[in-house]
Amino acid sequence: MKQPHKKLSKISYMHITRLILRSALFIIVLVFYILDRTEVLAYSLVLPVAVWIFFILEMVLRFFPSKLESMGSQKQFRRNYKPRGENVKPTNQSWKRTALVTAVWLLLNGVIGALYFTGVIDRGILILIAIFYSVCDLICILFFCPFQTWFMKNRCCASCRIYNWDFAMMFTPLVFIPSVYTYSLLGCALILLLRWEITYKAHPEWFSTDTNVCLDCSNCQEKLCSHKTQLQGFLKKNHKRFFKGSRKS
Repeated sequence: MKQPHKKLSKISYMHITRLILRSALFIIVLVFYILDRTEVLAYSLVLPVAVWIFFILEMVLRFFPSKLESMGSQKQFRRNYKPRGENVKPTNQSWKRTALVTAVWLLLNGVIGALYFTGVIDRGILILIAIFYSVCDLICILFFCPFQTWFMKNRCCASCRIYNWDFAMMFTPLVFIPSVYTYSLLGCALILLLRWEITYKAHPEWFSTDTNVCLDCSNCQEKLCSHKTQLQGFLKKNHKRFFKGSRKS
């Protein structure tokens, strides 16, 4: 029997809106970078300030509970913890998996840093890479997450061990650019990361699906898994149609 399509949740709409805004920001910065490189338009101070404000506001909001944020990031707050039972112990994801993600990410950005210091890429490219990471962050949430599939093996975003690593990861390339703007963004991202890790260490039961009822599928307000399944089914269906049409032509 054909499964009914589920409507997008408010949180999903929020993610899509952020994806559109971040993608638009990436395109704008890319256009300015190209125009600056071709000397058609001088690089303006307005753009880095706008980029800084855009992301610093997102990070500041992450410090507070929100009904429009994913439970993946909200499980760090006490109000989102409902114990399953007194004798139930949390079983969280292996530290080896998080260490592997850290190593791979540092290696990738180490290569990017080497390209920068050898003159292959410039500061503008580093900024573009950081904004591109921010776009990929939303793609991971909405469509496909390689960290979930290949490394962490978690059930969904709600149970993700490294959900609040996102800003620290996306701003990693900025470490190579000494500036008030870049270091303040990276510093705020690291404070978010540090708070997440301290909370995880102090209250592992908040982060575990075994101990926190709020992380159950029945309590999920996002329904991203359903949307991803519908999208994958749509792509598979139209993929077959496309190849059938190609063969006929």
